[in-house]
Amino acid sequence: MGTQKLSNISISEYRKFLQKVGCTFYKINSGHEHWRKEGLTRPITFQTHIDPVPEFIIQNALRSLGLSKKDFHEIINE
Repeated sequence: MGTQKLSNISISEYRKFLQKVGCTFYKINSGHEHWRKEGLTRPITFQTHIDPVPEFIIQNALRSLGLSKKDFHEIINE
């Protein structure tokens, strides 16, 4: 099995992922959604007008959450 990519992840899929890992939506500001989770030092933020979500945004969130690409794909495919 090849390396799974983080491209072409829709905003709705990304929101479901954030919910599954325990993040909660807390505000929208100037077209940016902000999600938080206890233990994170900063919120996870993404632009709501860019769909699919850019790969670097997902990579930053995974880094903050301590998860891998493999973890991401396992979680969204549950």
